[in-house]
Amino acid sequence: MNYIANTILVVTSLLLSANALAALPATVNGVTTIHLEQYGGYFAARETLANLEPGKYKFVVANKTGKVVGFQIQDNVSRETLDMFPLDPGQTKSTTVQITENGFRYRCPINPTPWYEVENVKQGK
Repeated sequence: MNYIANTILVVTSLLLSANALAALPATVNGVTTIHLEQYGGYFAARETLANLEPGKYKFVVANKTGKVVGFQIQDNVSRETLDMFPLDPGQTKSTTVQITENGFRYRCPINPTPWYEVENVKQGK
């Protein structure tokens, strides 16, 4: 019985701590900032990408690898490239783009990563 109670406690703690790590993006002067860190073959987001609204977004992208990587962001429906740039090892760059209700997708075109598609951008109020 103690084993089951301890297992439930551990699982609950892990779930709560994982949710606590994904902060809401901050919006200042009408621009919402999202921090992305690129590792070998994947991106990690500091903020949650759920329930975003159309608007101006500043993406701050950090290269956490030991090689040159890149960042490409597109409209998720039209596939129009909103911005694209390389990053040297350890470098951080940012871009500000307009995101519509179409959502967006991003990837590294240099060190190929899968497209990260954010389709849940809701209509503005």
